[in-house]
Amino acid sequence: MTSKTTNKFSPEVRARAVRMVLDHAGEHPSRWAAVTSIAAKIGCTPQTLHDWVKKAEIDSGQRAGVPTDMAEKLKALGRENRELRQAMRSCARQAPILRWRSSTAGPSHDRLHR
Repeated sequence: MTSKTTNKFSPEVRARAVRMVLDHAGEHPSRWAAVTSIAAKIGCTPQTLHDWVKKAEIDSGQRAGVPTDMAEKLKALGRENRELRQAMRSCARQAPILRWRSSTAGPSHDRLHR
């Protein structure tokens, strides 16, 4: 749901715009009409403002979905998981394959083989 235009607006502007939609929705024939009107006033697209409103509702528990803080944690864990997998693959390619010989093979075979 995050877009590149989100970064053009400070968190304060986004929060104020969301509050305006929620506070003034009853003064418009529909929520979308309120979103469109307010988006024009702050200079963003209606879809962007609509996404901010949905995100605010999810974060406040008024709407089902993954809250922002949890989504950020999941994203960080996914990134960490990818990095660890990549490191493991890298180590596996670089490490020599070592095998122990059975102790029943005799003393001359009790050493490490590559």
